[in-house]
Amino acid sequence: MNILYCRAIALLLGLLAEQKIGWPRKLWHPIMGIGAMIAAAEKGLRRLFPETKAGERAAGILMAAMLPLVTLAATGGLVYLAYRLHWAAGLVLETALCWSIFASGSLRDAAMEVDQALEQGGVEAGRAAVAMIVGRDTDSLTEEGVVKATVETVAENLSDGVVAPMLFVLLLGAPGGYFYKTVNTMDSMVGYKNDRYRDYGTGAARLDDACNFLPSRLSALWMILLSGFCGLDRRNAWRIFRRDRYHHASPNSAQTESVMAGALGVQLAGDAYYFGTLYKKKTIGDPGRPIARADIGKTCRLMLAVSNAAGVLSAILCATAGFGMGGFG
Repeated sequence: MNILYCRAIALLLGLLAEQKIGWPRKLWHPIMGIGAMIAAAEKGLRRLFPETKAGERAAGILMAAMLPLVTLAATGGLVYLAYRLHWAAGLVLETALCWSIFASGSLRDAAMEVDQALEQGGVEAGRAAVAMIVGRDTDSLTEEGVVKATVETVAENLSDGVVAPMLFVLLLGAPGGYFYKTVNTMDSMVGYKNDRYRDYGTGAARLDDACNFLPSRLSALWMILLSGFCGLDRRNAWRIFRRDRYHHASPNSAQTESVMAGALGVQLAGDAYYFGTLYKKKTIGDPGRPIARADIGKTCRLMLAVSNAAGVLSAILCATAGFGMGGFG
């Protein structure tokens, strides 16, 4: 069996398994291992480098340069050995790895849990549910604020959690996906502009920006293309994307958020509290109507449409690239 054919099948099976089954909660998740590795590296590097701005920045850059390559080498070695054993063993391993990489199903489930919490328990329950998936302070959010935070998270993580890792899988197989997940996990753990990570997290944040530059824009274009098929406003999505796609401190986050705001006809972003501090942020979209609970379901529908379309296209491209290659195993 051609290795690229196996990769195409593993990508689709992994995406399907994550959406339909989800990762079993009682089963250890490999990303937890990546998180533990990042925490251990931070502890060790902080001991080696001086507690100065330059020292912390150098330590963070070294971590950002080192850990994704460690993950790539470790998972790449395992996949190589599995394929050397038999193509079926390689296919099973890559499928399992892809299953743990993609996040469209978990995004949908987490968002709909917020929707259900608001319906059954009101705003207090909604705040508790959304606190599980966002980094901002949620204690004082109104129902509109809870819904807005949920929509923004799904829109942003469509790129981070689905399209970006899918592109790295397409290029380098499941080990490439783990390279990206290491980069993204580092950014989520140390890429904060607070006293502890303002300097140490610079390397991880910049690398994450670079790795997400193309995926975020491809995700936005996919969203625009498919928004009309999901009953949303494609023309307005394109308009707001062109106008507001840089209304964020990150060069990537507003790419998908601007499309979602335009497609729904609502306004996203704006000022928010993080760790008790108010951060002034630009708004994205026009205040055409108040955002409502129903927008969570619409957001998830577009996110899944893009995830599935990107998965099918990636598998086709991977299989097409395999034409002319010899068998494997």
